[in-house]
Order: sequence, then C-alpha cells, then structure tokens
Amino acid sequence: MNAEEINEIYFGDVDLPISPSRRDFIKKLGAGLFIIFALQPVKLFAEEQDEEANKRPDFNLFLRIREDGRVECYTGKIDMGQGITTSLAQALAEELEVELNSIDMIMGDTDLCPYDAGTWGSMTTRFFDPVLRAAAIEARMELIKLASVELKVPEDQLKTENGHVVGKTDNKIKVSYASLTKGKKIVKTVRRAPVFKKPAEFQQVGKPVHATNALLKVTGKAKYAGDIQLPGMLYAAVSRPPAHGCKLLSVDKGKVAAMAGVKVIVIDNLVAVLHSNPNMAAIAAAAIRAEWSKPEVLATDKTIFSYLVAEGKETRVFEEKGNMDLGFADADFVLEAEYHDGYKAHAAIETHTATACFEGDRLIVWASTQSPFGTRKDLAARLKMPIENILVKQILIGGGFGGKVYSEQAMEAALLAKEAGAPVQLAWTRGEEFMYDQFRPAAVMQIKAGVKKSGKIVAWKYNIYCAGSRGVNDFYGIPNLRSALYDKKGIHPFGTGPWRAPGNNTTTFARESHIDMLADKIGMDPLSFRLANVSNTKMERTLTLAAKTFNYTSAKPGKNRGVGIALGNDAGTFVALIAEVEVNPTTGAVKVLRVVCAQDMGQVINPHGARVQAEGCITMGLGYALYEDVTFNWGEVVVRNFDTYEITRFSTTAPIETVFYDDMSAPPQGGGEPAIICVGGAIANAVFQASGARVTQMPVTPERILEKIKQSKS
Repeated sequence: MNAEEINEIYFGDVDLPISPSRRDFIKKLGAGLFIIFALQPVKLFAEEQDEEANKRPDFNLFLRIREDGRVECYTGKIDMGQGITTSLAQALAEELEVELNSIDMIMGDTDLCPYDAGTWGSMTTRFFDPVLRAAAIEARMELIKLASVELKVPEDQLKTENGHVVGKTDNKIKVSYASLTKGKKIVKTVRRAPVFKKPAEFQQVGKPVHATNALLKVTGKAKYAGDIQLPGMLYAAVSRPPAHGCKLLSVDKGKVAAMAGVKVIVIDNLVAVLHSNPNMAAIAAAAIRAEWSKPEVLATDKTIFSYLVAEGKETRVFEEKGNMDLGFADADFVLEAEYHDGYKAHAAIETHTATACFEGDRLIVWASTQSPFGTRKDLAARLKMPIENILVKQILIGGGFGGKVYSEQAMEAALLAKEAGAPVQLAWTRGEEFMYDQFRPAAVMQIKAGVKKSGKIVAWKYNIYCAGSRGVNDFYGIPNLRSALYDKKGIHPFGTGPWRAPGNNTTTFARESHIDMLADKIGMDPLSFRLANVSNTKMERTLTLAAKTFNYTSAKPGKNRGVGIALGNDAGTFVALIAEVEVNPTTGAVKVLRVVCAQDMGQVINPHGARVQAEGCITMGLGYALYEDVTFNWGEVVVRNFDTYEITRFSTTAPIETVFYDDMSAPPQGGGEPAIICVGGAIANAVFQASGARVTQMPVTPERILEKIKQSKS
C-alpha cells in the first residue's frame, strides 16, 4: 500500500486496495479475520498528540485472528531488547480481550510484514501502540457482528472477554473467536474512530510482565544472525584498511595461495577471505598484505573541538524569543562556558552480523539491523537487483542503540555470497565494530546566560555544534533565548549517526551543568533554583517526584560526597535524575553511590519493561558520563576493544531506583531512551558538589577532575 492508497481508504467507505503481492500473501495465510491498518493524520487519543505522528503514514500492520483462535500481529517493527514484543502484545491483548500468551508477534520480515521505516527514536510505543489498539478494537467489533448473526442476538447485547463473544446479561450465550473465524476469510480495514478502554477498565495494560522471549534468551535458544547455519556456508573475514578514507592500491595474496579451501575475493575496497572454518578465514585474512593510501590528518581527539568550531557553520536558529540584548542588560550576573563531548561508540555486545544466500535470482539475508526494509532497499541498490527479489528475515538483535540502523555488514555478506556462489556469514570482529561504528558525533556547546539575584534566568544564548536539536526546547521559561545549530557536511573524520537519544545526552549535559553554575553563582540550592524557573507542569511534577523519592531535602552528602540533579525531555517523556557520588580527592576516581530517576511517560503499559529500560539507559549512561571516549588520529580509530574503551561494569553500577508519575489516562510515550539523557549532567553536577571540580567535558574522568581541582587552587 502506498500513502495515497492508505489516505483514500482510511476511515473510508470503500474496499481496501490491496497490492497483488499483499493479496497473494493473504491467500497463502488461509482462513481468519484480517484487520489492515495504517496510521494517518488523526487524533487517536483525545489528548494532544505529537505532531511527528502526522508525518508518518508508514506505521502499519496486519492483524489476523486465526481459525484456531490464536492472534498474529504482523509489523515491520523489530525488537532489539527494548521489550516491544511484550508491551505491544499487552496493548493488543487488552483491547482485543484475549490472553497475552495467545498472541504471536511477527516482526520485521520483509516478505510477511508491512513496510516500516525502522525502529528508532522511541517512536514504537508513541505512534504504533494506538494504531495497534485501533486495529484490535475494529477486530473486536467485527467479531461481535459475526457473533450477532450466529447467536441471533443483537450486537448491543454482546460483549467480548477472554477470546469469546458473550452475552452481557447471560454468560451462557457464548462463542469463541476461533469458531467465528473458522473456515472464513474476512479482510477488513479500520473504518471508525476507535474508542479506547478507560484506565479503570484495564486488565493487562499497567501490569508488570516479564519479556515474553526472556526464557529463550537465558537458555541460549534465541537465534541471532550469527546463529544461522546453512548447507555449504562459508565464513568471511575481511582485510581492512588502517583508516577511514583509504583507497586500495594493491593486494598481495601470496601467503594465502597455498592455504587449502581458502577463497580470496576483492570487490573495490573490500578484500575478503572465505573458508568453511571461521578461524581459518581469520588466519588467512591476517596473512593478506594490502597496500592502502591514507588521508591527511586534520584533527585528533585532542583537537577536534576547536576544529568543529572553526569549520562549523550556522545551519538554523532552532528557537528564538524575546530580546537578547535587553535580557543580558537586565541580568545581575552573566556566565559563559563552553562544553565538550567526544565521540561515543554504540558498543553493542553483538557485533554487526549477517548471513546471506541466493536461491536462484532471489537473495535471502538474516541481518542484525534496526531497519530491515531500509536494508532491503540498500541491498537492491548495491547489487542492482529488483527489490521484490530480496528478503530480509528479521531475527533477534543483540543491542542496537541506533548503531544498527546501518547495515554495511549485510551489503558485504551479500556481495560475497553472490561472488562466491555460496551462502556467506560475516560477523564483524570487535575491532571492525569500533572501526566502522557510526559514532555519536563529538560536539561543542557554547552557553552564555544571564540570571537575576532573585534566581530568575532572564537570558540564554545557546550555540550547538554538531549535536542537533533533540531535547533542546526550553522548559525553564526563559524570556530571552536564542538556540542556534552549527554543522557542516563531511565535518567528521568518520561516519556518525544516532546514538540512543541522539544529541540529547550531549546538550542536556551542557544545559544542566550551566543551570547548576547559575544556581551556585547566586548561592541558591540547585533543586530550589530549578523549581523557581521550570515552566512546564509535567517537568515540575517529575522533578518533585524525583526529589521526594531521593529524600533530597534530608540528604547530607558529607565529605567528598555530592548530589547532582539534571532534567530533560525526550520522546515525549519528561525525566528528572538525581545522582549521589563520592570523589577520591587524591586519585579523582568517582564512585556512583545511587541514582534516582523519575519519569512522566504518560501511560505505562508494562511497568516492569519500563523500569528495566530506564535501568539499562542509566547503566549505559554511566559509561558515557565517566569512561567512554573514542581516541583517534583523524580517520584512524585507535580504540579497538574494551581494554581501551571502557563501558560500565556490574561492579561499578550503582543502585538505581526508577519511579513513574502515574498518568494512565494520557497517551503512552517513549521509554527506550529518555532516562539516558540526564546521566552526564547529574554526574557532573554531583562531582562539582563533592570536589569543587567543574568538569565541562565528558567523560568526567579522574584526570579532568584533578586538573580542575588544581586550577581552582591556583
């Protein structure tokens, strides 16, 4: 279905135009009740809905109630550990009145599922959940209609419960969904504005549920791209260039020529070795001698920030209000600071992996990707194949965080499979993963702010280099404000891309650090200062909840201990995070003692899933705040493993408490990313309170802390 067709039939009175391929697919599925739905520019919730939803007609699905009573949901979304296999099924079960264990989620298969642009931005729950519920409601109404005919009872005297249509006053009048769909093929679209259940009616939404695929994962039965085994499959290992931007000059295959079963393939800059044994493939690849040209070095991890400021150009003014000159003139104090944040790797435990094989002129790929349909499109372009001849079969992903939006490993595996005439599996090594990761971009934030002695912020000038605008909207009610974005195409030495709440971690760190500096300048407590300025009701109540949960007013950090606060909003969710740390004054080492995170994310569908997502965000956030730093010499990435790129360990993870503002009557908002955005700011502010060291660059390392302590004493 294309957008025009969807627009034509949405809530319309005409039959759904179904493409030939989709019609064939429905024929193959056999009997059942099918509901086909696509999100369009309508308010599915009575509450205000994010404008972004109106721009996305690509969130679509099939819902099928089989003649055995099981429910199948076909969606282009994927589950990479964020738990939507469970939470979406909960919402579907709620509105369809079936048991959770009767639902099968079929996700991301490009042959079976409707198109979806990809899974990112914490958009699944915000935008897809109401679509799914609307389809469930339509199915339920259709089942009541069918039951009315079969039972000879008026529709208004029937209701649904536990996979059956029953009489409202006589529960002996009863027929199962399975009986109603048996031997029938019914295809319907959503033709009425849905009336969702009220929170008081919820039986499954709002109940904590463990992930439905958790048992598969903990028992090792879950299948990932690297678990695919095909007859005659070859393993690929690649001889990589020393840096980004290199060009292949020559290849010496002499040392591998005598190795039995080794096949060397060179395609443009791709130099690969294939073998039936992965270890032999790796040994042979290491024996290849390739000569490469290297690009000029323009910056390193030490000089990148001045380079970004020198090269960056203003692209747009994101937010502007009031009069900056008058605002600064009205201020009693003006503070300026520049904040830096280096490149960060996604560092997912599963490296980019793909298995590819050809069946005649048809290509089948299993790939660790957040965008199976995007991967299919890229494969078609790279291999110059008709897109309908390519199938991307979605399986579980061992972490994505935005890094698996790109699927270069799938391109490489497919090219090698075509050249070799055999199935090929390619799993990037950890070194390749670091080399070719699309890093979170380094960024510079310049802030000049004016504040009154009374505690009111009256002016805010914010220049943001390479971090973007996500989460930058003012919620402090600053009357005179200008936020401008600076960037330039090709400014980075290697690929960059989305990294769990893209840019919001960086800009929130800068903003919340500067907010604390203003509070300190006028001698005001950081909590009171924020409450005096916050102009957004949801943010205010979230901060109040965090402070109460932390017991902030009674907290007495003590010697070398400090408490830091940071606020932010992402994916429709408001976050307040409070962290307590201890700083060793001799070594500068930081120990995080505890973290409290409060979120207003509207309706919480699965409290257990939401909690573990927040805990995962905070754990990952401690890494970017304290340890993670990509060292490089322009295109040459120096860090290649976890011995030089440290992430949070179990031993360094603090106790985390997550609480949610109960707003079950509101639309659900994103939960996979918001909690991570405040970690850096809260840690930096806590370190300042504990040690007096105002570190303005992440990560907040012992070396930077000691340097700031030294500067403050000189």
